[in-house]
Amino acid sequence: MKISIIGAGAMGGAIAEGLLRCDDLRADDITVCDHNQPVMDHFAQKGTSVTSDNQLAAEGSDIVMVVVKPWCVEQTLKGIKPVIDYKSQLLVVVAAGIPSEKINEWMEKDGEKPSLFLVMPNIAIAEKASMTYISASGASAKEKQTVTELFDKLGETIVLEERLFPAATAMSCSIGYAMRYVRANVEGAVEIGFKAKDAQKIVLQTIKGAVELLQASGEHPEAAIDKVTTPGGLTIRGLNEMEHAGFSSAVIRGLKAGKI
Repeated sequence: MKISIIGAGAMGGAIAEGLLRCDDLRADDITVCDHNQPVMDHFAQKGTSVTSDNQLAAEGSDIVMVVVKPWCVEQTLKGIKPVIDYKSQLLVVVAAGIPSEKINEWMEKDGEKPSLFLVMPNIAIAEKASMTYISASGASAKEKQTVTELFDKLGETIVLEERLFPAATAMSCSIGYAMRYVRANVEGAVEIGFKAKDAQKIVLQTIKGAVELLQASGEHPEAAIDKVTTPGGLTIRGLNEMEHAGFSSAVIRGLKAGKI
């Protein structure tokens, strides 16, 4: 399978890094297209094909991923439109707030539209640990399976109706919210006496443990919390203090603010 990534900024570069970690994908079957020479040099050293020509990158690939800023999507898509073969290539667009209707309008060619996938991962895709949202337009069942299986190699996926994609975009921001929690927890640990390096190690392992427990048990988080809160104990005191400060409300408001 040949894959092209047009745009190797933070997200496009993370996707490329994740793909390079997949044992069943060859580096020389991945093409990275960017205008930043250090970025191209980096991926060339890892064995990928590199180019700064979008059309050259798109030609001949089985999957063409366009991973650029939302305001660059139209120009980028129209630029590669002449070389995309709608019968043999799949188009993946990673950009917040661009509906399939608009993309199909830009890409319609001789009455045909591409097999299109709106995809929203997070930057943990570089470590094959993304939560990736996928919505298909005009794609066959086999094509949907191909794209879903590809992103399954890079973490977890969920296939959604496009109407839910604005909410999915907000949820993809959650990795940033999680990192902000890590920062706050580390800062609190430093204030009560830990060195910053030790504090971060403790916080990351604690979060990892919480995630693994919830994944293994399938429990609702509140049920798991009940198991670690002794009546009159320290954990419930801390949780109540956080709620008095608006912890849950702040998270919910942040998610709602991130919805396009």
